[in-house]
Amino acid sequence: MTTHGFSLAAEGPYDLGAQLRFVEDWPATSALPSDGRALRFAYCAESDWLPIGVSVTAAPGGAAVATTRAAGPGIRGEVARILSLDVDGTGFAGLGAADPVLGELQRRSPGLRPVGFWSPWEAACWAVIVQRSSMLIASRIKQRIAERYGAKVDVDGAACTAFPPPVALLDAGGLGLPAQKEEWLRGLARAALDGVLTAEHLRALDPDEALAELRALPGVGPFSAGLILIRGAGAPDAFPGDEPRLFAILREAYGLPEDAPPSAYRKLAEAWRPYRSWASFLFRSSARPAVPSGT
Repeated sequence: MTTHGFSLAAEGPYDLGAQLRFVEDWPATSALPSDGRALRFAYCAESDWLPIGVSVTAAPGGAAVATTRAAGPGIRGEVARILSLDVDGTGFAGLGAADPVLGELQRRSPGLRPVGFWSPWEAACWAVIVQRSSMLIASRIKQRIAERYGAKVDVDGAACTAFPPPVALLDAGGLGLPAQKEEWLRGLARAALDGVLTAEHLRALDPDEALAELRALPGVGPFSAGLILIRGAGAPDAFPGDEPRLFAILREAYGLPEDAPPSAYRKLAEAWRPYRSWASFLFRSSARPAVPSGT
């Protein structure tokens, strides 16, 4: 099998090993092959929605990437976005120096950056599938959909299944989901094909504008919109306005009262600019596992 290689440089602290440990425990990626040394996955690139296999290993100052087909600037940018290597992280450590609570998390997981979904499209589908369901069940359903409608790609001798492109789910039925969720997925497929559910489009918008646009999509509420923008599009400086689990973690960490309004959490997060997404990720990852529900 022919592979194509390139490197990604990290600006600021970066530890692929920490990301691998996160991925191994993340239900959304529980089906990935793992040996603790490389991140191997397959996905449908936004540029043409065709499957591609990716293998990522640690390299001095960043990561070494091998792909199963030629990787132009678009795919290189997508892989960088997935690993949060498309953002200059040199200023992130300074936030911990000013905020001892965040600083303690940084010391526990030095170099851990957010690991994103392979695309906003896949993040949106996960957000719908997991609603009012456990992450374990949602992960199994998502994997069954991938095996039925997606493509298998050999990555370093390991079989990886790419979640299907939007066009494959436009008319798909029998996905093992309630009829309403299946209809929502078809609506999301149309949005992805229209260019709305792409990282390029969402990252070009102001975060609040992007969240509002996402909430207008079928089956997407405040929680799902934040997930798609932050973990799907990789926006580094967004803060979800309504995420009970994150609010509970922050309430305990900072000693906020039980009845603290959403504005109190937004005010707290202001000190994390321009890395509000990264800081929120560290707090979430420190409190796994969890089972989100609702939209």
